[in-house]
Formats: sequence, C-alpha cells, structure tokens
Amino acid sequence: MAEPSTPTSAGDLEAIQKLKSAYDRMRAEIGKAVVGQEAVIEQLMTAIFSKGHCLLVGVPGLAKTLMIRTLASTLNLTFSRIQFTPDLMPSDITGTEVISEDKATGSRTLQFIKGPIFANILLADEINRTPPKTQAALLEAMQEFQVSSGGKKHSLSQPFFVLATQNPIEQEGTYPLPEAQLDRFMFMVNVGYPTEQEEIDIMKLTTSPFETKLTPVLTGADIQQFQDVVRRVPISDHVIRYAMKLTRATRIHGKDPVPDFVRQWVSWGAGPRASQYLIVGAKARAVLKGRFYVSTDDIRAVAHPVLRHRVLCNFAAEAEGINSDRIVDKLIEVIPAGEGDAQKDPRMPKVLGPAGA
Repeated sequence: MAEPSTPTSAGDLEAIQKLKSAYDRMRAEIGKAVVGQEAVIEQLMTAIFSKGHCLLVGVPGLAKTLMIRTLASTLNLTFSRIQFTPDLMPSDITGTEVISEDKATGSRTLQFIKGPIFANILLADEINRTPPKTQAALLEAMQEFQVSSGGKKHSLSQPFFVLATQNPIEQEGTYPLPEAQLDRFMFMVNVGYPTEQEEIDIMKLTTSPFETKLTPVLTGADIQQFQDVVRRVPISDHVIRYAMKLTRATRIHGKDPVPDFVRQWVSWGAGPRASQYLIVGAKARAVLKGRFYVSTDDIRAVAHPVLRHRVLCNFAAEAEGINSDRIVDKLIEVIPAGEGDAQKDPRMPKVLGPAGA
C-alpha cells in the first residue's frame, strides 16, 4: 500500500468519470427506497469500491437491512442473506459435504454443496447473535475470498462483500465479535436516527401502496474494473504519512511516543491494516467525488469508520464516557495534516509531527 503511486492514465481518468456518473445514478436509485442516511450510504459504497467489508451498527428500525438490500438491487450481483442465530452452524454458512451415489456404477463420492456464502453480496444480519465458532466461519472468506472444506479450497465469486448488521443496545444472548473478526471489516458504520423531516418522508413512503422498482446500475465486471482504478489513483507521500501518523498515534504499546489522552484512555491501538484501509478508503472517496487525487481531507473523512472498532478504550475512558470516536476526534485535532506543518499542539509528541514521519 505504501509503494510509489503510478500516474493516472487517460483511460483511468475516463473510468473515474464513469464511476462518478454511476455513483450518482446509484444514489438516485437507492433514494427511491431509503430516505436520508446519506453518509451511511456513501460509506457503504466507498467500502464496496475499496474491495472492503462493512459492519453497520444501529438500533432496530433504522433501515440497516433495507439499505443493504436496496444497494444490492442497484448492482447486478447475486445476493444472499443469513439471519445469524445462536443455533447457526458453520456449515449453514459455508456449505457441507454430502455422499453422492452414481446410480449407474454404484460408486459413492463426496460432493460439496455450496452454502449461502457463495454470493457476491452476503448480508450477515445480527452477526453478533451467533457463537464464535460460527462467526469464525467468515474469517477465511473475508480475507482469502475462499472456503475450505474437506481439505479442498472453493473460491468465491468476485466481487465478494460481507455487509453485516449489529444491534448495539440489546446484549442479552449475544456474542461480542472477536478483535480478529472486527479487523476484517474495513468500516464500522454507525447508523443514527433520521431527522424530523426524514421521518415524515419515511412515514409517507412506507405507509402507501406504492411499490418501489429499482434498476441495476453496475455489473460485477464494472465493479471489479472500478476497484482496480481506485487502487491506481495517485497519492502523495505526505498524505500516506498523515494516514500512518493517525494509526501509529493510537499504539500505546509501540515504540513511538503517543499523546497523553491516548495513553490515558486506550488499552490497545490500531494495526497496519488500519493505515491500509485509510489510504484505499480515501482513494475511493476521492474517486466517488470525481477527483483524480487524494487529500488529507479524504483521510479524515474515513478515519472514524476505519478506526472506531480498532481503537479499544480502557476502563478509565468508559468511566469518563469517552468512546473511540472521541479519541479519533482528538487525534484529528492534534496531528498536523499539511506537509511541513509546524507542531501546533503541545499534547502531540514531536515524533508524530512531520519531522518524525
């Protein structure tokens, strides 16, 4: 992720313009069924064009499942939904091997029957309601894009995305996602309540006999092409260093000095995957905005969904009502964004300024 960027070709610039146009059409299609939640939809689509997975967190009734279903309808891709429950088994997700008999010869062989994970978009509904053993069935698929069964590897169709939902309030009968599982999600997206006007529009839309019909905008081949274009978007060294500083400033167990508030409130910081996702997410956001370059503003725009589930707060933070989003806010405040910026805040160690990059 940190190797020098190659210049964007004329073909790439044309592809970026096509993606921006397709993005606008997708937003219009999604708007037919989903009212508001503009930031959430933007982050979902940023993750998709970054080839990343997304975890949506919000109370029931905020259209998390509807958003994912609607997004899938605007893409000409296969879609599968799994309702995660305490009795769900790993084979219910990945598939299982059954004995198949050839009636002509009488010979028996093992045949792999594919599970619902073999789809382009997998909706993992209420993912924290299933035991860790079943949650772990997603790990290989999310990282390696394959499923292993009976000593054989079965590749998943590309593109492949896991879009999961989680209820943050009701914790009875739930199994918190392990850190390794959380780290596989590029974004953790917080879904909030609608505004008053949005809620009025929701009431009008959902209590009428009108049936929304959505038109697919992109195919799987289109998405893969745009994913490749996103990776080739140029990015300057100082923007890469800025993303790295945000990540390294969360590591109280690292060798670099960190701000006092991080040492006071954080029990564990983000790993290198966070820096990678900050950069590729910023590239995708720039492209979706129709730009051919990445700025530190793009890094800041994706900092919260990338870091909020990778920065673990300690007991002192919880006692003071401090969450990871507040820590990310303060990091953005104290870490200089511009190349050659002077150290502006005494709380920030010099090693994290431009001189120590």
